[in-house]
Amino acid sequence: MASKPIYRVTMFKIPDPANVQPMLDKYATMKQDAKKDGKPYILSCVAGRAVSDPRNQGYTLYAQTSFASLEDMKYYDEQCEAHQALKAVGKGKVDPPPIVLYMDDVVNWHP
Repeated sequence: MASKPIYRVTMFKIPDPANVQPMLDKYATMKQDAKKDGKPYILSCVAGRAVSDPRNQGYTLYAQTSFASLEDMKYYDEQCEAHQALKAVGKGKVDPPPIVLYMDDVVNWHP
């Protein structure tokens, strides 16, 4: 049985608005920069500032990333150099921990 694609949502609380843009800059090239076995492996990656709204509960940056498999997402979390570079940019600037949700059974996802 073929593996199901993984759809991941990550939300960050970044108190200083000036620290959001460097994270967005890293996300802007994540799909191209992230390599597994020398090849890009992220299916889609979009990120943006949260619209100011009390329902955000302080979350200021939102990212959606999709992977071909759970294995690819685990690689992203544990070994991907581009993801490590993103974490380095956010270190000390993001109120930990970010919220990470992922699913493999979605309706009407359009990456």
